[in-house]
Amino acid sequence: MAQEVLFDIEDSIGTVTLNVPDRRNALSDQMIKELVEIIGAASKNETLRCLILTGAGSAFCAGGSIHDMRDRTGYAAGGPITGWRFMSQVFQSVPKAFFALDIPVIAAVNGPAIGAGCDIAAMCDIRIASPAASFAESFIRLGVISGDGGTWFLTRAVGRSRAAEMTLTGDAIDAATASEWGLVSRVVPAESLMQEAQALARRIARNPPQSIRLAKRLLREAAEKDLHSSLELAAAMQGVLLHTEDQQEAVRAMLEKRPGQFKGS
Repeated sequence: MAQEVLFDIEDSIGTVTLNVPDRRNALSDQMIKELVEIIGAASKNETLRCLILTGAGSAFCAGGSIHDMRDRTGYAAGGPITGWRFMSQVFQSVPKAFFALDIPVIAAVNGPAIGAGCDIAAMCDIRIASPAASFAESFIRLGVISGDGGTWFLTRAVGRSRAAEMTLTGDAIDAATASEWGLVSRVVPAESLMQEAQALARRIARNPPQSIRLAKRLLREAAEKDLHSSLELAAAMQGVLLHTEDQQEAVRAMLEKRPGQFKGS
């Protein structure tokens, strides 16, 4: 069976590619299984400092299968209890895996990110897009809602008003609008999308690996905690980092105006 998700590592950067271009990288049970396994493995890989997520072909991810909805197959098979179990145990394993990951993830959105594809892009820490990208929280047009946490992630990416507009209309926004709304950091030419993503990943990866992971964790927790709790967590993390060999090397490297040589954990 061909892999539906590819995973390549070069230096300390991993590239995850949704790899079923003939179905516009629409999600399947197999793709979800492979993606969750890769994210889990990346989380345990102490040599990795950043991930890039993209799609093969012309689309980033077309979301769930409309044909399964029509034919009552796959995730749409069975009754309400079966559907609830599938969403809870299978589909929702994706946002749980992304949320548990301490490594920063850059979404290189090469084309349409529709439904669950839009949600997966929103699960990433940083998003850059080609002009061909578009984003649609299109569930309502099919009579359903986002079952994979899309409203949670999207609200934090673009704010409540714009998340509500996308969710309640189901309308797509283009790459320029996504940039204006803050859903993507920037729009770059299609031919240089992956080079831009790799350059950004390298700028992240040149920093001390323990600091990268703790900084991402602090950003994630800050969305949920009040100020005092965030300050307590930041103090604890800072106290740990100040006594690591990599932190001392970072100071030496800055004073000596050279790249740091970091060992990680």
